[in-house]
Amino acid sequence: MGVLKKTTGLVGMAVAPNPHHTLGALYGKILRTLQKMPESSVYRKYTEQIVKERAAVLKQTKDAYEIETKINCGQAEELIIQAENELNLARKMLTWKAWEPLVAKPPKSQWEWPPTKA
Repeated sequence: MGVLKKTTGLVGMAVAPNPHHTLGALYGKILRTLQKMPESSVYRKYTEQIVKERAAVLKQTKDAYEIETKINCGQAEELIIQAENELNLARKMLTWKAWEPLVAKPPKSQWEWPPTKA
């Protein structure tokens, strides 16, 4: 087991007492939320891939430092915040149903920059 972490070194961010458990629970919730979306959803496809990769790292080790190193996206506490934000977004995407066709056809020049005058 690794050395106990005393500080994150980031102002206002406390050390997570059990980051392995917290991340595991969050990743599980994200995956269950994604399962409710169609398999053809691009958001589901790529988010599921990232979350499964991170969950696999959790299965390999319980050491917070090693988790941080292998995932390489910040400290465990930052990974927890990322996972919480992703869970919130996944739940919103579920209500938005972003995979469904648009209600109205977008304007022809929607993706042009600078915008052309009609």
